[in-house]
Amino acid sequence: MNFFLAAIGVLGVASSGPLIAATLGATSVSALAIAFWRNAIGSVVMAGPVLVRDPRQFGRVTGSEFRWSLAAAVALALHFACFITSLQLTSVAAATALVCLQSGWIAVFQLFRGVKHRWPVLVGLGISFGGVIAITGFDMGTSSEALLGDLLALAGGALAGIYTLAGGKARQTMGTGVYTTLCYGMCAAVVAVLALFARQPLAGFEAAGWLGILAITVCAQLIGHTAFNHLLATMSPLLVSMIILLEIPGAALLAAAFLSETLPAGTYAGLAMILVGLAVVVVGQRGSRQVRRGAAPLAELGAD
Repeated sequence: MNFFLAAIGVLGVASSGPLIAATLGATSVSALAIAFWRNAIGSVVMAGPVLVRDPRQFGRVTGSEFRWSLAAAVALALHFACFITSLQLTSVAAATALVCLQSGWIAVFQLFRGVKHRWPVLVGLGISFGGVIAITGFDMGTSSEALLGDLLALAGGALAGIYTLAGGKARQTMGTGVYTTLCYGMCAAVVAVLALFARQPLAGFEAAGWLGILAITVCAQLIGHTAFNHLLATMSPLLVSMIILLEIPGAALLAAAFLSETLPAGTYAGLAMILVGLAVVVVGQRGSRQVRRGAAPLAELGAD
């Protein structure tokens, strides 16, 4: 059953990029509308169990918890804005791989904070960012638009790392339901403000557009991430972290099958380098003294 759920989880998160690209390409839905409705719906769904069991939990949120949740929400909103926009400019496979560098960015941020990683983590970071150079190098030769998409996806990965670190601070004393309700809700509010300034509509779409938004929310947010959250209670975090990395080849395969996306051989080599490098980072950081003492883990559930 665990491995069945793992397969469902991988399929759910890997479908995010292809579903977003297909929805943006075939309907009038805007990039920020996808981010808004995904988080707004997610917030309502996550609030339900808390309101049924103990609605007073929301009243017990401290100022510090609220501030960390707000910081996570702002980072998540900017992450979605970068990642979803990147899918309009570069390939689904490249955007997904670059945004999945979240774990690598967390390791880099921790280095600046004085955390000393074991040498396998540093080697893994080198391999991963070597893959970034390979992908962006090939896209630079293809078009400036594809390169811009790569850079946006890369920024989206860094923002996802910030979201994870800020959320980790909030989650030290907050329950999952309360945190995700607040974070997703505030993220939706920030996205709405961004949409206002960018003049991107949040409603008024055709039926196919709403169906795409619903599919993205259900498959990636509710099914994919919920499956991995369940697995964290029944499988080792290391194994779950490794399984999540299958999102990279999964998205590439789905994009090839359903969007007829083909890439240069060098880009596929870059995807493989990122996958291998992140796997080394995940395995290497598990033995570090800092992580065992409670530092934020490098592999968290993806935000995309």
